[in-house]
Amino acid sequence: MNKQKIPLFPLQKRTQYTVFCVVMAVVLFLSFLLAIRLGSVELEFDTIRKILINRITGREIYEPVWKESTELIVWTIRTPRILTAFVVGAGLTLCGILMQVLTKNSLADPYVLGISQGASAGAVSVIMYGWLNILGGYGTMAGAFMGSVVSIMLALRIATVRNKVTATQLVLAGIAVSALFGALTNFMIYHTKTGSDKVKTASYWMMGSLSGSSWEKLKYATIAFVVCFFLIMLLTRQLDVLLLGDDVAATVGVDTGKLKLWIIIIATLLTGIIVSVSGTIGFVGLTFPHITRSIVGTKHKRLVPASMLVGGTFLVIADIISRVIVAPEELPIGVVSAFFGAPFFLYLIRKSNGKFGGGK
Repeated sequence: MNKQKIPLFPLQKRTQYTVFCVVMAVVLFLSFLLAIRLGSVELEFDTIRKILINRITGREIYEPVWKESTELIVWTIRTPRILTAFVVGAGLTLCGILMQVLTKNSLADPYVLGISQGASAGAVSVIMYGWLNILGGYGTMAGAFMGSVVSIMLALRIATVRNKVTATQLVLAGIAVSALFGALTNFMIYHTKTGSDKVKTASYWMMGSLSGSSWEKLKYATIAFVVCFFLIMLLTRQLDVLLLGDDVAATVGVDTGKLKLWIIIIATLLTGIIVSVSGTIGFVGLTFPHITRSIVGTKHKRLVPASMLVGGTFLVIADIISRVIVAPEELPIGVVSAFFGAPFFLYLIRKSNGKFGGGK
């Protein structure tokens, strides 16, 4: 009698899931080291190790025999940039998961409700007109967050019919709001004198860039990411039930209205903060939740941590490519993510038909 063959994916056993997460953590660690070493100036691993140990411990365990500029590159420039890349990649992936649950469509991403375009418009307005210069370096971050809040409030207002919001209405409203804020952003750039530094900064920022990363910006982005991550982990059971439909979720005691509100709040906060530090980076929130879901399954208690590792690792590797491929110049990281994400998106459209787990 032939035994039924058990498919390798999605991973069923806890041991398999643990091994997968450990492997991804190791790949992430190796990517960190490689990202610090490579760039317009290549560094030795031994020097990197000694500088990091001295800085992390706060003690001079190894005598500094390297140049001061080398330590500046390792600790002040590359380390916060790489950590920011991880936070941005992981954060966008988590936002993608939330949007896909909210719309019950695996082709949704953080940009589906116009949140990203709203954040982009808010940030560009600060860059162009300096109306939040009183906040110093945090003006762009504040503008992006305010823009994301305005965009989601507008999308919800448009999508509300008879005090009820459906996923389809929300997606359509999001597309309209996204187009509106995209046009507003382009108008602000076009209206400003072409060739000015502000236009160059805004244009480069709109393609996604981590060149402005710093320890200070990383701190606030990390705090927002950690808070949102734990909030999502507290909602994993409700997210699983919500995938079965609003009516089913209501019958088992889930307040779908309140849950959807929390999803929108978390996604808005996280997307706004991420866009403010990295600009617009597409396809990360769309592709990596789906890839991870096909590996570990649809249970959010497993999906959320695993997706965080996969999405964060990808953006660290993408950052390496953006700094190396045209060195000593730098390619916007949004270009790299689109280059890899767009083909997969086309594949996803053909295979999944918008259903979870790639089902037909």
